[in-house]
Amino acid sequence: MELITVNEAKDVIRKNVSPLKDIILPIEQAWGYVLSEDIISEINIPPFRQSAMDGFAFRYAADPCNISWQIRGTIAAGSQINIELRDDEAVKIFTGAEVPDTADTIVMVEKTSVTDNRLTIDGDLISKGDHIRDVGSEIQKGDLALSCGSILTPAAVGFLASLGISRVRVKSKPAVAIIVTGNELQTPGTPLLKGQVYESNSFTLMAALQQIGIKTDMVKIHKAPDELDHLVDTLKKAMEEADMILLTGGISAGDYDYVLAATQACGIRQLFHKVKQKPGKPLYCGRQNEKIVFGLPGNPSSVLTCFYLYVTLAIDLMTGTNNRPVTSISKLANPYHKKSGFTHFLKGMINGSEVNILGSQESFKLQSFSRANCLIEIP
Repeated sequence: MELITVNEAKDVIRKNVSPLKDIILPIEQAWGYVLSEDIISEINIPPFRQSAMDGFAFRYAADPCNISWQIRGTIAAGSQINIELRDDEAVKIFTGAEVPDTADTIVMVEKTSVTDNRLTIDGDLISKGDHIRDVGSEIQKGDLALSCGSILTPAAVGFLASLGISRVRVKSKPAVAIIVTGNELQTPGTPLLKGQVYESNSFTLMAALQQIGIKTDMVKIHKAPDELDHLVDTLKKAMEEADMILLTGGISAGDYDYVLAATQACGIRQLFHKVKQKPGKPLYCGRQNEKIVFGLPGNPSSVLTCFYLYVTLAIDLMTGTNNRPVTSISKLANPYHKKSGFTHFLKGMINGSEVNILGSQESFKLQSFSRANCLIEIP
C-alpha cells in the first residue's frame, strides 16, 4: 500500500470509526461523557418562590423606608412553615428559603435595622419584588434542560442533579489496550542492564488518555517481547477486552518489527500503513469489526504526535467528544527548511502571534515535547 497524506489518513479514520453503544450511568459518574438523549425537566426550578438573600420578607408598601414592621419569626432554608403576614409585619428569612405567600418583597439584611423586634429599612430605595426568585425562573417543567450531544461538564452534572436526575444515558467511552513491544525496555524504578532503556510510551499514553477523559480503569497495559507468536497471543487477548488497541514500536521495517505480521495473523484489516509525515511515518491503522487498532512508532515523540493527530480523532468519533488539538495560524519566529512531499510536525512554543520552533526535534527525544505548548504543522 502506498504512503498516504495526513489528510487522507484522517479521512480513512473518519470513514471507519463508529460511535460506541449507549450506556446508562449514575449522574456522579457521568462527568466528561456525552448525552445520547434530550433531557426534559420534570420540575420547576426553583419549585417555589425562593429567597435570593439573607434578609426580611414583607408586603411591599408605598414608602417602605419610612415604615417599621413587627418581626413575626424566622424562616430558614428547608423550613416547612408558611407565616401569614399582615401589612405591618415582616419575617426574617435566609437564602434559599420559601417566601411566605403573603410576602412580595425581600430587603437584604445589610439595609435594615432592628430595634425592640421591629424592622426599619435604611439607605437606598427598594423595589417591589426585590430578591425573590419566582417559580420556574431558571427552568420550567417540560422545558428542554440539555440536548442530546451535550458534553457533561461539572456544571451540567450539577444542573441535572438539581433537577432530581440520578441516572443518564450517555455515549460510551472506549476500553483501551496498550501493547508495548521491545526487548530493550525496562520498567522505571529498576536498574538498567546493558543495552536496556526505560520504557516510557505506556506512561505517556496513559497520561494522554486521562487528559481526554479516559480513566485508568478503562486502560490495560500489556508488554510483549520482539517475538511474533508471543505478540500474536497478546494482540488476540487485547482484542477480546478492548475497543481500541494502541501498539507502540515494532511497526517499521526492521528484522524484529513484528506488529504488521501480528495484525495480519489476527485477521485485522489494514486501513493504512505509512503516512507522509515526520515524525511518525510508519503509523499503522487497522480495523476488525468495530475495533480499531493503531500501530504507533516506537520513538517517544512519534508516539505522542500520532496520538494527538489520529488517536484523539478516533476517540472523538467513538464518544461524540471533541478532544482534538485546537488549531490556529501563526507566524514562525525562526526559519525552517524542508523538502517537499512530507508534512512535518515540530514541537513549538506559541507566544502571542508568533511561534518558536524548539530544539531537539528528533523523534527519539521527548524533552522538547515536555516543554512545548503546541505542535507546528509544516505542510
